[in-house]
Amino acid sequence: MALKPFSKSLLAFYRLLRRRLGNPLGQYHHLQSSSGISTCPKIIQTCLQLPQDDEHLRNKTLVLDVEGGLLRSISTFPYFMLIAIEAGSFLRGFILLCLYPLLCCLTQEVETMIMVMVCFVGLREEKVVRVARATLPKYFLEDVGREGLEVVRGVKRVAGVCRLIPRVMAEAFLKEYTGFEVVVGREVKMIRGRYVGLLGKESEARLGQAKFDQNEMIGFGSSSSYFDYDHHQLFSRCKVVHLVTREDKRKWSPLTRDQYPRPLIFHDGRLAFRPTPQATLAMFMWFPLALPLTVLRTLIFVKLPYSISVAVGAVIGVTTRVINSPVHSGQVGCDEPHAQPSPQGHLYVCNHRTLLDPVYISAMLNKQVSTVTYSVSRVSELLSPIGTVRLTRNRDEDRRRMEQSLRQGDLVVCPEGTTCREPYLLRFSPLFVELVDEVYPVALVNWSSMFHGTSTGNFKYLDHFYYFMNPRPAYDVQFMDKMPTRMAIQGKRCESKEVANLVQGEIGRTLGFRSTTLTRKDKYLRLAGNEGFADTK
Repeated sequence: MALKPFSKSLLAFYRLLRRRLGNPLGQYHHLQSSSGISTCPKIIQTCLQLPQDDEHLRNKTLVLDVEGGLLRSISTFPYFMLIAIEAGSFLRGFILLCLYPLLCCLTQEVETMIMVMVCFVGLREEKVVRVARATLPKYFLEDVGREGLEVVRGVKRVAGVCRLIPRVMAEAFLKEYTGFEVVVGREVKMIRGRYVGLLGKESEARLGQAKFDQNEMIGFGSSSSYFDYDHHQLFSRCKVVHLVTREDKRKWSPLTRDQYPRPLIFHDGRLAFRPTPQATLAMFMWFPLALPLTVLRTLIFVKLPYSISVAVGAVIGVTTRVINSPVHSGQVGCDEPHAQPSPQGHLYVCNHRTLLDPVYISAMLNKQVSTVTYSVSRVSELLSPIGTVRLTRNRDEDRRRMEQSLRQGDLVVCPEGTTCREPYLLRFSPLFVELVDEVYPVALVNWSSMFHGTSTGNFKYLDHFYYFMNPRPAYDVQFMDKMPTRMAIQGKRCESKEVANLVQGEIGRTLGFRSTTLTRKDKYLRLAGNEGFADTK
């Protein structure tokens, strides 16, 4: 009980220190009432819910405080950590994590300036833009409040104002996923294409793009932020600014996948978790154990027979589950009973999750198979415990190589041509349909809790190492009934594209994934800005 007055005094001192560090003169940058709401009469405190049937509001232009009126979290630390690690390095992320106790003692303004300095200094603009386009949207979507998104959907036009997050980090997400017409925010200064880590003012040119009728403008933000709505160039033109309270915002609901304003099919980056300070600390504490464990797991799968490696892998945390195993049913390597041996091997067709897909299929079959590769590094091919057949993207030559491999034994193909992390299937290339009379579909799904084992950037040869760095990487391998490739519908023979779509659909229904017509080219243009040309390094 004697410690209670002391703890209260310590807490009061901490609050005073935080205010003084961020504002030495003890003055706020705008007027406030005792309730924390701006004294400007046009700003009202409310939990805004725009009626969907109100045509008057549908014709309005909304000026939205992105952090206060759209995102649920009050912390921007995870987004800066993603820039630090994905555009920079793990060392840069570690430095930012070490500064976190200091950041907790500062105001949001000073905290943001320090994070910008640590995360941006020395980085090239194209690297940051790529992370903002390919990695950050996933984490923004997971942080969007359903109530805030309903506000956005209830008006005609939206202009987003980023108070804390620099514009370059949020603009791609806000324009491509939520349909914002204009995004303004503070700029990070650059010299010759590299960021210097200094946070500047909002771009006058971008503010000039917001040419809206002042009589149609309304604002939406948060009463829990110390943002000067009264004097901001856009908010000051609004007829009224609605503020959601901290209590009401805590009740906001996250979006389910089917509520996303645009499907999230592609995303990049190594981190498979939201890098909060606690989660990031756990990751760095895991590193000393993860590195030797990854080497051990790799050696086990490369050097030991499958009958041993799968069992030993389970002991050291690699979980594998097989469904409808052909090994247990006695169907491995044989055709129908009493039939003549097939002149060629089986063709296994699977969806593509990581580079290890064919290895897991080979392990569950408990026999050696071959697989086709494209844009796979030489290092990955050398470490592969199964045979690889490098494709050229020349249809005739690729067909010849695959037929030759089938004459030598079983072959695994991934017709999507590239990996997809989300529950979607890319378009299946129909070449495999023309090789055999029947195929053996295999449905794959994997789980990664800390690192993704796929990438569209540099160091692709580290993909399988990152996958094995997860504390408990897991794979489900489900063997499906064989499907004929020569079939007819209503008396008309199906073309190879139609058969490929049928195989894609069956795998999709088994996994609960949605089929798409997107291709490898679409993925790489979206995430990497190229068409996914082969990398032989």
